[in-house]
Amino acid sequence: MSTTERLYYNDSHLTEFEARVTSVTEQVSGWGAVTLDRTAFYPTGGGQPSDTGTLGTSHVVECIDDEAAGILHVIHGRLPQVGSIVKGHVDWPRRLDHMQQHTGQHILSQAFFRLFNAETRSFRMMEQYSEIDVELTNPGDGRINEAVELANKIIWDDRAVHVREVTSEEAALLPLRKDSERAGELRIIEIEDFDLSPCGGTHARRTGEVGVIAVRSWERAKGLTRMEFLAGGRVVADYRRANRTARNVASLFSVARDEATASVERLMEENKQLSRRVRVLEEVAARVEAEELFRDAIPQEDGTKIIAHVFDDRDAGQLQRLAHQIASHPKAVALLGSHDKDAARLVFARSADAAGDMNLLMREACALLGGRGGGRPDMAQGGGQNTERLSDALQAASSTLVNGERQN
Repeated sequence: MSTTERLYYNDSHLTEFEARVTSVTEQVSGWGAVTLDRTAFYPTGGGQPSDTGTLGTSHVVECIDDEAAGILHVIHGRLPQVGSIVKGHVDWPRRLDHMQQHTGQHILSQAFFRLFNAETRSFRMMEQYSEIDVELTNPGDGRINEAVELANKIIWDDRAVHVREVTSEEAALLPLRKDSERAGELRIIEIEDFDLSPCGGTHARRTGEVGVIAVRSWERAKGLTRMEFLAGGRVVADYRRANRTARNVASLFSVARDEATASVERLMEENKQLSRRVRVLEEVAARVEAEELFRDAIPQEDGTKIIAHVFDDRDAGQLQRLAHQIASHPKAVALLGSHDKDAARLVFARSADAAGDMNLLMREACALLGGRGGGRPDMAQGGGQNTERLSDALQAASSTLVNGERQN
């Protein structure tokens, strides 16, 4: 049985209290853990982070439920003496935020259960938003919006939120939204004419205190529907961020905020058209460049022209297009490399009537670059981090072909 009386159980709005220090565990660098005979600080649990605040002049950075040992108050600063009386102060903005999120979760979870018989399987409260995993089949914006509308109706009805202590036998007779794994006396959170759920967290006195609920996004995850949601002040903060982003985007197009989406869609369509035109022009440029490289190359004894060249800042796609164009000429081999940021890229290709195993040459070249590569006998690509050996790799591949050390 815990040795700490949990004041927040009966009054989640209590932020100041006095208590006696029952134990002190000193750590290092000014950090320590303190237990009290009574506390208003909520410890981490049930998906809800702990309260923070002060004990005397020291800062409470976290609270941990150590079961029989009581609630550990992890503090930074001066440690109190065992047996002394200290004054605790809970950070109210953080407490209010957590109350809004947790009570909001009860309301939202019950909305999904009432509308779709969808049970909530897990709840997590993060710094900017919270998550619930719901057994909602066939999820969609329509169903989720319907649940959010019901949840907000309950909030704006400003219904009373009661805390009830019941035995496990009494709990068995109640229409609880979820079962509890705890034995003995249970703490039940009752939202008037809407929800009954066992919970040890901090909650609002009335649903109106939650303010508003919004679901920011949803996805399918591990067979469940995972939703990011916000309540109370977090909705306002999220709106400000979203509104600022929307206004900034709109200003780029010199249009009103609500016209920004249409402007972005037009820009994306224009970009697609331009990208198609750029690809066509790149093919033309590659063809012209390949013609020049092939024309200027000196043929070997068997008539094969080996075009070995190192470029700066060409990506794999550009090298591939040029290599394909070179290989479209008779008895041609392209050994192309590029310094692409901090890596070296290689693309080898040959025409059908040229000799040489590009796959084998690529593996040997990549070994010099400290990387990997491969492909087919007529086309291969790869790279590595040893950019200073790029010219050596092309020279080695070219020498192998010239000296006849190649495979067909």
